[in-house]
Amino acid sequence: MVDGRVGQLIDTVAWVLIQDGRILCARPRGKGIFYIPGGKREGAETDLQTLVREIEEELTVALLPETVVHVGTYEAPLHGPYSGAVVRMSCYTAEFDGTIAASSEIEEVAWFDYRDRGRVPPVDQLLFDDLVAAGRLR
Repeated sequence: MVDGRVGQLIDTVAWVLIQDGRILCARPRGKGIFYIPGGKREGAETDLQTLVREIEEELTVALLPETVVHVGTYEAPLHGPYSGAVVRMSCYTAEFDGTIAASSEIEEVAWFDYRDRGRVPPVDQLLFDDLVAAGRLR
């Protein structure tokens, strides 16, 4: 079967929130895997615009744009049966206003440490590796 994603670059942004040596992850409805919160840009959105929109949609909190800091960009094969597709994930930290809660598109949120690395897709695993090497993830 030929898939439209073969050879495609999927450009995403993600919010890195670490508390007590654990990172916030979210599992979308109908999915069996967790992801770092965030998503794909719409149209000509900037990373910042995409990040703020996606986090508000997924976790019902408002990121404070003046606190957003880039922490790394990672690329890895897309998780699943889409041979040849690659995900690029630009990761940012940011302070936020509000209380984190799963939205209608998110089934579950959880705090992961490095032992949970196998529960996230390959691109997220690269972030986990860097965070543990930096002593930020237990």
